[in-house]
Amino acid sequence: MAQIFAYIIHKDGAADDSALELAAAAQAIDPSAAVTAVVAGSGIDAVCTEVAASYKEVWKIDNAALAYPNAETVRKALVNILPKGAVILIPHNTFGMDLAPGLSIKLDATYVPDTVGFEGLDGSTLKAVRQEFSGMVSTHVSADISGGAVITVRGGAFQADESKSAGGSVTDKSGDAGDLSSKRRFLEVVEAEVGDVDITKSEVLVSVGRGIEDQDNLEIVNDLAKAMGADVSCSRPIVDAKWLEKSRQVGTSGQTVSPKVYMACGISGSFQHMGGIKGSPFIVAINKNAKAPIFQLADVGIVADILEFLPELAAAIEG
Repeated sequence: MAQIFAYIIHKDGAADDSALELAAAAQAIDPSAAVTAVVAGSGIDAVCTEVAASYKEVWKIDNAALAYPNAETVRKALVNILPKGAVILIPHNTFGMDLAPGLSIKLDATYVPDTVGFEGLDGSTLKAVRQEFSGMVSTHVSADISGGAVITVRGGAFQADESKSAGGSVTDKSGDAGDLSSKRRFLEVVEAEVGDVDITKSEVLVSVGRGIEDQDNLEIVNDLAKAMGADVSCSRPIVDAKWLEKSRQVGTSGQTVSPKVYMACGISGSFQHMGGIKGSPFIVAINKNAKAPIFQLADVGIVADILEFLPELAAAIEG
């Protein structure tokens, strides 16, 4: 089995939650594998130390050209440091989707995008699980990884191991990264607009999707949120309909949230939406479609019409 690597996303001196999820994904591929984390950036000693608590070995690529996450630059660095036949796991987010396809071409390696599960190895054949049609269908694929592989892993698909007991070492690979010049030029970071409520800091969220059917029905969502002491968030269709402001949207094209409790009301559970939920919140899903993908991720699933169920729940909470 080739060595497995995990590319670590980080921001403001801290590793993303996906770092722990990738460690779990690697163990699902090969429980006996020694997984190496790769951290690229500028001034990243603190991040490397943090990641070493979860990985036996961390490869550091510290270069001023990597101060801003530019997929073109990172791709060059990875091509230069990864051994032939390596398997590298990358978070399936906007940056990962920019980085991974081109990296697989440069490495002449198999590309397996947006995986949600692995069923182990059969020789050099990796059996992976993906989802199609917004999660309504699970696709089981077999990939030949004898020449290496670039695999993106959907956020939240693997339960993160938060024990942080690896006690790993950090190896500086900065000198092996080579020429990191880029045709892209970083201009600025434009922070997402924060509305009257900053849902990124909310501990309890009542989130509403297209199942609410009509803007006037949002009142029952607000009533439930008030009863629970929660804030209201939503999926993209609600913002597209202009029923709630963009700052309330959870997902890869909206806000990234990490509440303690997340109540999904009339939300199907597409990966674009679930990709905006980090950490390990207690997820309650309410949907009248018993086959909605959200139920595969929920801690508690309730098959019910939210237009009928939410007012009853709010009344029960208020006593």
